[in-house]
Amino acid sequence: MEPRPDIFDRARRARYRDRMIAGFADHDFLHRAMLDELLDRLADVQRDLPEVLLIGCPDGSARAALEAMGKRVACADPGFLAAKAARDSGGAGVQADEDALPFADDSFDLIIACGTLDSVNDLPGALILMRRVLRPDGLMLAAFAGAGSLPRLKAALLAAEGDRPGQHVHPQVDVRSAGDLLSRAGFAMPVADGEVLNIRYGDIVRLMHDLRGMGAGNALATRSPALTRDVLMRAAGHFADAADPDGRTAEQMALIYLSGWKPDPSQAAPARRGSATVSLAAALKGKE
Repeated sequence: MEPRPDIFDRARRARYRDRMIAGFADHDFLHRAMLDELLDRLADVQRDLPEVLLIGCPDGSARAALEAMGKRVACADPGFLAAKAARDSGGAGVQADEDALPFADDSFDLIIACGTLDSVNDLPGALILMRRVLRPDGLMLAAFAGAGSLPRLKAALLAAEGDRPGQHVHPQVDVRSAGDLLSRAGFAMPVADGEVLNIRYGDIVRLMHDLRGMGAGNALATRSPALTRDVLMRAAGHFADAADPDGRTAEQMALIYLSGWKPDPSQAAPARRGSATVSLAAALKGKE
């Protein structure tokens, strides 16, 4: 069987990650929102989990927060410059795609993947690899933009291109599919949920500038022709038509959060089917 062709161009994805590094602080709001939520969830975990793999490290904020919690952090990023920055600051940094992680099995107690899994070529394979490099009873936490993101931008581009629209926004995973992938990857106690982050823009150019600044450009392996100036002008008009009375258009990012544990015999297991000592009928009868 021939390997499936890549959905995303790995080299272009890495270049976009490198390109965003210098000005990332001006466009980091989405990363900060996801990271804050992941750290809040980690704070509720009553375990030490000292050895951490951080996937997605466009700046030093996540690493610093984890090290402040007493953890030892290794960074992996699809981009070269982010990995280099981690090494230059005295840490461990590796350039790697999530579906090709270069780590041995049972290497980490915790994996945090912040903001990159929406553009990995093989998401099921990436989740399987993440489970493998976790130690037994290790935890994986992830966040990324999913289905339902950028509806105004998509609608404006679709209307502007007319009968022959191109694909300019990445395909996106919904919460239910993400939860199914966690289970199929072999995680115990898998949880997938989401939230919507609302953002308001005065024009479509600013939105596109933010996407570029956070490394979210079109990295599809098979890309539609570049948007012409006329198409962009029409898209800007459609985007503006959806504005609120104050002239700003409400856009949204649908964020997906995942968590799962590497199976371990010490974990609580669901009761074996048929092991109940009281029938459902008897239980219901007792409530009449």
